[in-house]
Amino acid sequence: MIHPRFAPVVFALFMAFFMSGIMSLVVTTINIGLVDDLLLRWLVSWPMTFAIAFPTIMVVAPMVKRIVGRLIMQEVPAEE
Repeated sequence: MIHPRFAPVVFALFMAFFMSGIMSLVVTTINIGLVDDLLLRWLVSWPMTFAIAFPTIMVVAPMVKRIVGRLIMQEVPAEE
């Protein structure tokens, strides 16, 4: 198993993997349509998008966590 201190890196790795895969497929399909070699073109573009997505998530995720932390209301204690 992986040590908990690596959780942000593992999270970023999986998030980048799935998001870059989905987004590159969508954008590739929008740009070229449903052509015969769509799968091949997508598989060529996916590693390039992953290479951008992973470091971006590593940099942006802490900022997003801070923003969300400021926007989310803290739990109000129930009155007795």
